[in-house]
Amino acid sequence: MLINCDMGESYGPWEKGADEAVMPLIDWANIACGGHAGDPDTMARTLSLAVEHGVQAGAHPGYPDRRNFGRLRLDWPLDSLVLEIQAQIGALQAVAAAVGTALHHVKPHGALYLAMMNDDRLLTRLAEGVAAVDASLTFVLQATPDRERHAAMLEHTGLALAFEAFADRAYAADGRLQSRSIPGAVLSDPDAVARHVANLVDGFVETPEGQLPVQAETLCVHGDNPSATGVLRRIRELVPRRR
Repeated sequence: MLINCDMGESYGPWEKGADEAVMPLIDWANIACGGHAGDPDTMARTLSLAVEHGVQAGAHPGYPDRRNFGRLRLDWPLDSLVLEIQAQIGALQAVAAAVGTALHHVKPHGALYLAMMNDDRLLTRLAEGVAAVDASLTFVLQATPDRERHAAMLEHTGLALAFEAFADRAYAADGRLQSRSIPGAVLSDPDAVARHVANLVDGFVETPEGQLPVQAETLCVHGDNPSATGVLRRIRELVPRRR
C-alpha cells in the first residue's frame, strides 16, 4: 500500500508542516498549488524535495481561501470552480516543468474533497476538469462503500483512479470521515494510528457502529498533523516503502 501526504502548505513567511522530515517517508506528495496554501517558491522547494527522494508529485488544489485553509465550503458556480481548480493544477504543472519533473496525480483538498465525496455532480465535474487538463493524471478519491459506483461513474473520463483511506482520521458509520469538530476525529497518537492502519491494511475500519470494509490502494497522512513524522515512522513498520 502506498502512502500519500499533503505537502507544500507553507505560504510566504508562514510555515506549516515538516516537509523535509516527512518526504523521505512517503510515496506520493500532494502539493498545495496556491488555493488554500502554497506559493511558487514553496511549490518549487517541495517539488525538488520530491524529486530528491523519488516521490511522485501531485497537485492538491482546493478552495482559494487561505484564511480558513480551504476547510470551509464556498458557494461557487460550478463552471467557475472547475476553472479555478484547473488553474491551480496548471500553476503547479508549470513549476514542475521548471524544476524538471512532471505531475503524477491530483487530489482535491479539504472542504472541496469532502464536498465532492458527498456530491456526485461535483465529483464528476472535477474529474472531467482534471482529464481536460491532462488525462494521464491519476485522480485520488476516498475509498467508501460506494467505491464501485464511483469507479463506474468516472470511467468515461479515462483517468486512472486511486482510492485512498486515511491513516490519521476517525471514520463515521457511513465510511466517510468524522468532522474535525468532533473530539478524536484527528488521530495524533502514533500507537492509535498504528492500530487504525493495521485494520486498514486488513481491509476494514472501526466506526461508531462497528467494522466497515474499506478497499484502498493508498493511505493518506496529513502533513499539518503535528505528529506526522512520528506517525509515518510507525506506519512504515506496517507498510514498507516500495522500491
